[in-house]
Amino acid sequence: MNVDNWFSIVIKKLQHWETTLIGMLPNFVLAAIIMAIFFAIAKFVRRIIYKIVFKISKSESLTGLFSVVFQTAILVIGLMMALNVLNLEKTVSSLLAGVGIIGLALGFAFQDLTANFISGVFMSIKRPFEVGDKVETNGVIGTVSHIELRSTTFVTQAGLHVVIPNKDIFQKPIINYSRSSERRVELDMFIPNTFDLSFAESLVRKALENLDTGKPISDVEMFYTGIDDVKIKFTVSFHIDNAEPRGFFESRHKAIKAIYKAFGEKGIIKINPL
Repeated sequence: MNVDNWFSIVIKKLQHWETTLIGMLPNFVLAAIIMAIFFAIAKFVRRIIYKIVFKISKSESLTGLFSVVFQTAILVIGLMMALNVLNLEKTVSSLLAGVGIIGLALGFAFQDLTANFISGVFMSIKRPFEVGDKVETNGVIGTVSHIELRSTTFVTQAGLHVVIPNKDIFQKPIINYSRSSERRVELDMFIPNTFDLSFAESLVRKALENLDTGKPISDVEMFYTGIDDVKIKFTVSFHIDNAEPRGFFESRHKAIKAIYKAFGEKGIIKINPL
């Protein structure tokens, strides 16, 4: 083939493309209108979904996620319709297949990230704790500082920032001290069987009534529960304010000291000074 034949073929090809382009102009205009309409709808739906989800969950991260997902879904629908108008059905099928394969590959590659992400979504819905709550989980006691979809940050009493993946929090027990206004302290103790039990009980109750725990304790109960040779076993319990995570340990510590001091002063037990 000579140069003239090549030039003729190119001219005919360009003329064919020009004819096709002119014929497709209405389709291009319609596709652009469809995308503009769906873009406006997606923007409007995003605002509506943001308000609804935030009203329910009170979580910025979860609200942003749902609003973006809905917006993206509407834009994808609009894109598919626009491609169909342009007679690009095969392109639509290829895009769907590609998205599916990419999604499957990413799911396998980021299993832990996906698990943390899904756990964060469920936690945002159930809300076992909120920012500012004092929580114990995974061996950490601290105040909730940040709640994200992947992880949650706690600030311990030592001032340390501990970041725990949401998957670990979701699968492990959670103690939310801020949700319980009171907590019960129970102590198992012994006294010699040679002393008046009613008198010993009055000493225990008096010692606990004067216990310095910041806030008064309540509902003191004491029961003798068994005889162990020369000792009598008893259980004493009481309610304390549960605002502080360490309040339980401090109250139990002070209660033991107060009871043993009262017993020592009355000679029920012998306390040897150092």
